[in-house]
Amino acid sequence: MNLDVLKQIVKIAKDDGVAELKIEAKEFKVEVRFSTGTVAPIQHVQHVSHSAAPVAAKASNHHVIKSPFVGTFYSSPGPGKPVYAKVGDKVKAGQPLCVLEAMKIMNEIDADVNGEIVEICVENESLVEFGQALFKIKI
Repeated sequence: MNLDVLKQIVKIAKDDGVAELKIEAKEFKVEVRFSTGTVAPIQHVQHVSHSAAPVAAKASNHHVIKSPFVGTFYSSPGPGKPVYAKVGDKVKAGQPLCVLEAMKIMNEIDADVNGEIVEICVENESLVEFGQALFKIKI
């Protein structure tokens, strides 16, 4: 399954209020749980035309970018490459902040607001949980 298609399926499920999504194929298995106020039944998705975005929430005066799934956090696109973002950096919505690896698939996590990074909440190469805070951004 194409990574973009998987992201689109997750986005649609989240937008439709699905509480839990499971996708299984020969080469991988994906399970995502969303924290929503309402629960809708899981539906089959045939045609997808949306893009996925990271889970985000407000905490105090900062916008918090949270992990959209369980994976390994990488602060740069590869070994020896510069980090995507540092504390104090000004970022724009759509700008990559990190990579999360899940099942050997690398997923760029983008900022969804304009602002300044005030905290990077996890260490490079650490395992992150679904919903765990990754970045705090002053908007």
